[in-house]
Amino acid sequence: MPHMKTFLMLIGVAVLALALGLVAGRFLREPPPVPTLDTSQGMSVGDAMPAFRHADINGQLVSHEDFAGQPVLVNFWATWCAPCVREMPMFQDYAESKADRLQLVGIAIDEPGNVREFVEELGISYTILIGTTDVMQTQQAFGNANGMLPYTVFVDAAGIVRWQHLGEVKPEHLEEHVTPSL
Repeated sequence: MPHMKTFLMLIGVAVLALALGLVAGRFLREPPPVPTLDTSQGMSVGDAMPAFRHADINGQLVSHEDFAGQPVLVNFWATWCAPCVREMPMFQDYAESKADRLQLVGIAIDEPGNVREFVEELGISYTILIGTTDVMQTQQAFGNANGMLPYTVFVDAAGIVRWQHLGEVKPEHLEEHVTPSL
């Protein structure tokens, strides 16, 4: 019986040490590096929105000219990109709340069938465009030479780029960088 108590105490100490090690590791490890935006190819803040033309989920062609004179938030994404998927419902809510003042355009680097199913499943109603190589070229023209996702650009009503963001967009980003310009 004394061996059993010792054994159980050792198990308890080992579990406690493991838990403390996991907690310490979580707080002491270096955060992952933040990707940097390479705007060496394409536009940057202060430049005019580049031209683009892609098919929407119904196969209709949509171009940059369709948004002339309107503020537009352009988000490059893919169904296989976890941060992209996380931000989509937030973008939907934002698009609905600013529908009279902002156009939101999601440009998917993906296959049409995947995108159509995904958009329907999430109930996304803002403009969704789809492509592959052509969308990657548009993304480069929009200032993301490395093609990392998600990538978001805000263009004001005069067609001038006012904000670029590489990585997942949070509501506070929109409130700070987009809402004041609407």
